[in-house]
Amino acid sequence: MSLHTPFLPALRPVLAPMGSRTAQTLRRVRAYTLCQLESALGCWVPTSLFPKASAKENSRDHHYTRWRSFWCMLWQALNPDASGREVVRQLQALFKLEEGPSISEEDGAYCRAKARLPLAEFPKALAATAKAADRLAPPMILLRERPLKAVDGSALTLSDTPKNRKAYPPLQCADRPSFPMLRIVVLFSVLSGAIGAVASGSWAASELALFSCLSHQLVSGDILVGDRGFGCYPLIALVKLCFGVDFIGRTTRRVDGRRRLRRLARNDWLILWKKSATPSPWLSPRQWAGMPTELTLRAVKGRCYAKGFRVRRITLVTTLLDPQLYPAQEILQAYLRRWRLEMCLDDLKTTLKMEFLRGRSPQMVQKELLMRLIAHNLIRCTAAQAATEHHVALEQLSFKGSVDALRHFCSAMAQARSRQKRQQLWLELLRTLAADLVPERPDRREPRAVKRKKNKYPRLDAPRHKFRDHPKRNWRRKRARLRKLGLM
Repeated sequence: MSLHTPFLPALRPVLAPMGSRTAQTLRRVRAYTLCQLESALGCWVPTSLFPKASAKENSRDHHYTRWRSFWCMLWQALNPDASGREVVRQLQALFKLEEGPSISEEDGAYCRAKARLPLAEFPKALAATAKAADRLAPPMILLRERPLKAVDGSALTLSDTPKNRKAYPPLQCADRPSFPMLRIVVLFSVLSGAIGAVASGSWAASELALFSCLSHQLVSGDILVGDRGFGCYPLIALVKLCFGVDFIGRTTRRVDGRRRLRRLARNDWLILWKKSATPSPWLSPRQWAGMPTELTLRAVKGRCYAKGFRVRRITLVTTLLDPQLYPAQEILQAYLRRWRLEMCLDDLKTTLKMEFLRGRSPQMVQKELLMRLIAHNLIRCTAAQAATEHHVALEQLSFKGSVDALRHFCSAMAQARSRQKRQQLWLELLRTLAADLVPERPDRREPRAVKRKKNKYPRLDAPRHKFRDHPKRNWRRKRARLRKLGLM
């Protein structure tokens, strides 16, 4: 409401104490979300996602709308130790601060709101954030600037519930407790490190079978980079002949340079692979029958060293046969960048604590998994923007440092009173990320070992109601003294 009343000047003293209701309303709505994440990161998430339903559930505007529930889940992904109760407490505090409606102190409404979010919208958000990270990342002059995509797999542990056990059966281990296991295969963008797609299944599903579910994400002209588990004849033939995608990776086959077709350069040959007589278990009989009986590949052998990694001299196979267009050194560099993306999974499992998912049903497990990946992509977007604007190497930006800085700067942005101040805080965040580079450690070793034991307690190797605790030491000593005295 405007305070300037040229036609009714006598009403100005009456209306002045009310102030501007429009400004109050905008400020109130803005403060109803957690830490202004949507103000900082909303430009990379399409607003068309999670629309209001036309009928039944989510058709009316309640406290936990679909959009608000999405951003609350994202805040939880960036703060993996936070529970749903903590989300509700923050909303209570914000609503009280801005004189909004009162909400229930229980987190049941928030949990039901998360369960009502359509699962089909999460992969769309994941793909959109991956494309945004690629647009923001500095260009990569490698292999004629063709898009590089890397594939890798991992395994996660789930909450021990009957539904999770049925969908994702655990390992049968007699000497230790078993948990439901989820196997995932992700498709990275080598340019930005963002994850474009993910396929998941039980522990019994192979990584190659899960990758076949992601093959439609590949575009003709892409270059797929994989480790030893993906360097097999069926996969190389599938992506090359069906999708027009080239492959770079290691292989389990023995590559003998003496049996080469032609020598291209030193440690660079053309070789011939023949189709195996045994059909591939993850391909249909029709796909296996349609594959050629032999493939001409290129083998490149060279030194590919990165600190912290074990393998230094490797042999790669690729479908990039022209040594003039695709030099051997660039092929080795592309595989070296794939090595760096293995640390992205470590960032997810360590920094965002994705190693253990708390969802108690398969559907909530999928939502939690995809939300962690979306949070990872948004962090990659922030780091890519900082690297581009301040002309630093994207690989030298710390993922853990980016997560911590984003948390604190978003808290400061939530207290800012103007859009200009929030923009200044965002620019300062980018400058801070670009200044805090990971130092070079040429002689540093990273052995796969832990120095400190986590705890002294025994494993819970049985259900709680059947578990029998081990006798304490003082109780054992007491019984030993009684036996010695002949009282037992």
